[in-house]
Amino acid sequence: MEKQTIRIKNKRASFEYFLEDRVLAGIVLTGTEIKSIRQGKASLSESFCVFKEHELYVRDMHIAEYTHGTYNNHDPKRDRKLLLNFRELKKLGTKVKEKGFTIVPVVLFINEKGLAKLEIALARGKHHYDKREDLKSKDSKREIDRLRKY
Repeated sequence: MEKQTIRIKNKRASFEYFLEDRVLAGIVLTGTEIKSIRQGKASLSESFCVFKEHELYVRDMHIAEYTHGTYNNHDPKRDRKLLLNFRELKKLGTKVKEKGFTIVPVVLFINEKGLAKLEIALARGKHHYDKREDLKSKDSKREIDRLRKY
């Protein structure tokens, strides 16, 4: 029996931001949250990371309520703590204080040990003309690949 791999991506992140530096972080979850993630019922589209008292939290990450959960079910949009070492937190904190940088979640996945991990990236916002340029390059690449097949 093949093991199902869970990999939830934030597709808007690469469109909205230039992703500079990527870091892998653990995430503090409750029991019903990890069960919902294993069912693939999570979304990173509106989420972002913030510092609260020298700790990093992910905000607006939607994890749907577990279908078989009882009154102990979790709040779908609660803030979740990210597990990083002090050196990584300090590095990200100094970069975020610079103008134009933010931290966005890119990929949520379950590793081979069964733990939920979140790949976060230090990001700089794109302007409208940068987004148009990306769309043009994607279209031209798709057209070239299509022509190569024939």
